[in-house]
Amino acid sequence: MNNGKPNWWSRPSSAPEAARIPAPPPSGDGDGDFPLPAPHPPTTPPAQAPEPAGTDLRAAGPAGADARAAEAEAEAETTGTGPQAPEPVAAGSPDPAPSVVLTKGEPRDPAPEEVPHVQDPAPVPAPQAQPLHAPDEYRTPPYGEPGPWAPAPPVQRPPAPVPPHQQGPVPPHPQGPAPWTQYDPWGVGGPALPPPPAKRSRKGLAVAGALVFALITGVIGGGIGAYVERNGGFTTVELPQSDAKDTGRAPESVAGIAASALPGVVTLHVRGGGSSGTGTGFVLDTKGHILTNNHVVDGARSSADISVTFSSGETARAKLVGKDTGYDLAVVQVTGVSGLKPLPLGNSDGVRVGDPVVAIGAPFDLSNTVTSGIISAKERPITAGGEKGDGSDVSYVDALQTDAPINPGNSGGPLLDSKARVIGINSAIRAAGGSGGDGEGGGASQPGSIGLGFAIPINQGKRVAEELINTGKATHPVIGVSLDMQYNGDGARVGQKGKDGTASVTPGGPAAKAGLRPGDVITKVDGQRVHNGEELIVKIRAHRPGDRLELTLERDGKELTKTLTLGSSQGT
Repeated sequence: MNNGKPNWWSRPSSAPEAARIPAPPPSGDGDGDFPLPAPHPPTTPPAQAPEPAGTDLRAAGPAGADARAAEAEAEAETTGTGPQAPEPVAAGSPDPAPSVVLTKGEPRDPAPEEVPHVQDPAPVPAPQAQPLHAPDEYRTPPYGEPGPWAPAPPVQRPPAPVPPHQQGPVPPHPQGPAPWTQYDPWGVGGPALPPPPAKRSRKGLAVAGALVFALITGVIGGGIGAYVERNGGFTTVELPQSDAKDTGRAPESVAGIAASALPGVVTLHVRGGGSSGTGTGFVLDTKGHILTNNHVVDGARSSADISVTFSSGETARAKLVGKDTGYDLAVVQVTGVSGLKPLPLGNSDGVRVGDPVVAIGAPFDLSNTVTSGIISAKERPITAGGEKGDGSDVSYVDALQTDAPINPGNSGGPLLDSKARVIGINSAIRAAGGSGGDGEGGGASQPGSIGLGFAIPINQGKRVAEELINTGKATHPVIGVSLDMQYNGDGARVGQKGKDGTASVTPGGPAAKAGLRPGDVITKVDGQRVHNGEELIVKIRAHRPGDRLELTLERDGKELTKTLTLGSSQGT
C-alpha cells in the first residue's frame, strides 16, 4: 500500500512458501518457548544497506520496527512457527518504499540475531487454501488492516538472545498481564478458550419448577379456602325454607289447643281503690259472662273500672256480676260484643296426675301467652289471700297442681286439657322464699314461677259461677262446728267455745245431728287424711251443700266414724 500503513497478512499465501521457512531448533526444556533478541537502544540509523532477497519491508523507523516485532510475536504464538527477528529498515525517507512479499523459489534465512526455537513435536501444516476474504477496502481487521484510529499496542521487549550453542534454562514468562496480541481466527494452537458452562440438568429444573408450582398453588389454595370459610363462598347464600302455607297442626297438640282456645280468652285491666292490676278471664257463654278470680276485680267499684280486651284486640267495658271471697271467684259481663266464643268446660274429677295441660294468660301484662305442662298433683289444700288480717279474704281451695309456668297476670285464666276443655282456673303460685301466693304475687318475697302453680277445679268453679250469675251470691257447704285453729296436733280439733263465746257445735246443725262433741279430733274425710283445720275446710268446700260425708274422729283415745249431710251458708 502507498498510504504509509503496513500491509497485514496472517500467513504465507501458499504451501511451498510456508515450507521454505526453516523451523527453529528445539530448546533445552521443550516447553515451546523461545528467546528473543535484546532490544537495541535507539541510535542514528546508518546508511541504507541492501536487504536480503525475499525480505518484506513493513514499516520504516523505530516505530515500524517495534510494530513488526509485536506482529511477529503475535503470529508466532498463534501459528506456532516461531518469531521473526526484526530487520533494520532504512530511515530518512518520508515515504517508505512499497512493501515486498516473499518471492517464490528463494529460501529465507533467519536473521543473525535470531535464536533457534524448539520445534513442536507435531507441527501443524499451514492451510493450503487462499485467504477466505479479499482485503477489506475499509481496512477492518482481521481481513484488512488496522484503522487509522487504533493506536499501536505496547510491545513487550524480549530478553537478550542466547547463542545457539549455549545450553541453559529458558527464562520464564514475565509476570504481569499478557501482552496485547492480534486475534487470528485461522490460527492453530492459540490460547484455549474457557470451557463452556455446564448445562443444568433438566431433571433438576423440572423438580425445582414442580416445587415452586406446588408452593404457589398451596398459598393460593389456602387463601381461597380462608376466604370461603370466612365469607361462606363467592356467591350470595340462599338458605332453603319450607312453604309458609304449612300451618296445619293436630288438634291435641299445644299449637292446636292454643289456636282453638285463644279467641275465648280475655285480658282484664282493673283500676280502683288507688291501684290497678292485670288478670285473665275466659268466656262462659254467648251472653258475655266471663269467669275470673276475685282478687283480680276486688278493687273495682263500678263498671267504669273494668276493661276487657279480647285476643283480636277488641276492647269493651265490663260490669261486675258477682264475686265470692271464700272461693276466690268472680263473674263479669260485657255487652254489645258479637262473635263471642265460649270455652267448653271439662270435668276435673276425671283428671289424672301426669295429664298434659296448657295454660293461657297475660303474665306481667303480656297478653295471649301460652305455656304448657302436666298435672303434678290433685286435691292440694291451699289457702290464698289473707291480706286484710281478719281472715275475711282467705280462700280455701282443693286445687289442681301443675308445672305449667304461671306468673302474676295469669290469675283467672283457663287451664286446658288435651282437648282444649277447661279443667281449672289458674289462681295461685308458690314463690321462692315465700309461704305461698296468688296470681298477683300473694305477698311472696320473690313472685315468679318455680313450677308450682295451683288451679281451682272447674267442677267447683262451675257451681260457684252458676250461683253468681243466677243470684249474685255463692253458697258454702258447712258441718256446723267451730274449729280450734291453734291446735298443733295431727288433725282438726273441734273448739271448746265458738266465736263470741257461743257453742262450738251449732245446735241442730249437721255436726250436732251426727253426734260430734267439743274436743273431738277429726282425722279423715271420706277416708282422706287431714292434718289441720284449714285442710278440713278445704275438703268440705270441695263438695256441694247437701252432700253426705263420712268423718273419722278420735275421742278419749278411741277412733269413731260419723256420717253427716252438709249444710249451707251464704258466702261473702
